[in-house]
Amino acid sequence: MIERSNFRLDWGPAIRDKKAVYYVPEAMKLDTAPVISALERAPSIVVPLVREVPTAILKRRPAPGKWSAHEHACHLAVVHRLFFDRLDVMLTTPAPLIAPYDPGKSDADDLLLRMDLATALTQYADDRRELVGRLRKLTPTDWARTAEHGEYNHYSVFIMFRHLALHDFLHAYRIEELLLKRTWVEE
Repeated sequence: MIERSNFRLDWGPAIRDKKAVYYVPEAMKLDTAPVISALERAPSIVVPLVREVPTAILKRRPAPGKWSAHEHACHLAVVHRLFFDRLDVMLTTPAPLIAPYDPGKSDADDLLLRMDLATALTQYADDRRELVGRLRKLTPTDWARTAEHGEYNHYSVFIMFRHLALHDFLHAYRIEELLLKRTWVEE
């Protein structure tokens, strides 16, 4: 059992496969359908939202070090490769280690600004279809597989893709904030 302040997690029965044993918390009976559904629907929300942003502000950063709508949208396309790679590692490695990704430290400041937005949005939608197809084929044991992650106290395939769904909507929210911004500070 793990206890932290108001957080308590009772570990349920073990799921075994040929390589390792995975423990699934009772609280996480891994209802994957809502996660898959959110991932599948995200492009139908994000892409039209991005297309709604006026060209005049699409690449405009709200403040130094903060991303523009263009950058938020392109980032969603860029991270797919990371999640495909992480999934491969988690499904094939007995004790996988996942390195945190911080685009502010890992990528050039203008990397996303230099990307073609139309290409990035197409890639995002195409990669997402491929990812959803792959996730639909995972077994309950696959979804329960765990890894050590440099930022989190526990991490599984299920958590990784729930995180990706939330990540999509975090960036969509940021794009909408920029779309609806009343005033911009003069540069």
